[in-house]
Amino acid sequence: MEDEFKEEERKIRRMRFLINLTQSIIIQSDLSLREVLTLTEETKMAVLGLFPDKESVYDLIYAPRFSRLIYEKYDISEDLTDAIN
Repeated sequence: MEDEFKEEERKIRRMRFLINLTQSIIIQSDLSLREVLTLTEETKMAVLGLFPDKESVYDLIYAPRFSRLIYEKYDISEDLTDAIN
């Protein structure tokens, strides 16, 4: 039981690292919009690799966060929700 708890904690730390790194890259880099959308998709796949049954949670919490950052950075007025989910 303790090993399962430690493994879950390790996966949560890894997920937080990936999310925070992706946010930092979006904010600080000079990547194109296409590159940033690819990065967010790769981040989603990595997170779902850690938590395969939590796609709806990812779409509810993290996709909107990335959308807001992208809207602000690239001054986008159209809806990118489908591209980021």
